[in-house]
Amino acid sequence: MGFVICATCAVEHTEPVEVCAICADDRQWVPAGGQVWTSLLEMTDAGYRTELVERELDLWALKSSPGAGIGQQSKLVRTDAGSVLFDPIGFLDEAAVRGILELGPVVAIVASHPHMYGVQVEWSRALGNVPVLVAERDQQWVARPDPAIELWSGEVEILPGVTLTQPGGHFPGSAVIHWASGAEGKGVLLSSDTIFANPDRTSVSFMRSYPNRLPLSAAVVDRIASHVERFEFDRLYGNFDNVIPTNAREIVRQSADRHAAWARGDYDHLT
Repeated sequence: MGFVICATCAVEHTEPVEVCAICADDRQWVPAGGQVWTSLLEMTDAGYRTELVERELDLWALKSSPGAGIGQQSKLVRTDAGSVLFDPIGFLDEAAVRGILELGPVVAIVASHPHMYGVQVEWSRALGNVPVLVAERDQQWVARPDPAIELWSGEVEILPGVTLTQPGGHFPGSAVIHWASGAEGKGVLLSSDTIFANPDRTSVSFMRSYPNRLPLSAAVVDRIASHVERFEFDRLYGNFDNVIPTNAREIVRQSADRHAAWARGDYDHLT
């Protein structure tokens, strides 16, 4: 197919290189056994399949089994004007493409940050050569350039009521999507791991690196929280099964303040 896929992060590359730059960065990791490359054909032969699951009205999660690379779930937001595929996974098959297109045309594909690029160009081709939006500040991480890629920065209303915006943090270009009509009109934030929904479902985390446990500063965390507080949202979805089902806007602020307090040393007496 003219490209290869990093087996660790599942990001597409035009050709094999000594090591995937995304995995060699301090936010990710290279396996102890060294760099491994794969392909869609190898993954298909190994039994990879996709599943499209409705999470709420007009929002679906797309995942592969087994999980490709990092194992994220894509989110598909549908509106009357078309759909957006957020955080494209590193595998696709005919069932996924057919299922998505049956829900309506896709107008854009966008990843929250480079770890989530997946096979974004291949998704574009399969879904009708739709634009792939890449944050200008993170464009150096694109390992499979293509005419479908369009650079963006700041804030873009992709569809009416669906806003792509850039609080940064995890990567300089890290982005989230605000979907105004989600959660029965109360608003949804698709936060990927720019803002990570914790297992307790009542708090979120902010990290430079999740696998390597590198935190962000209190100032950056406050900036991220302040950035998304401009929007109304009751629910927050991460890039896996993780979700804050209600009161998400308040939880983001409470979690940011907690992060800052621990970083300042307010709770050192507990350590």
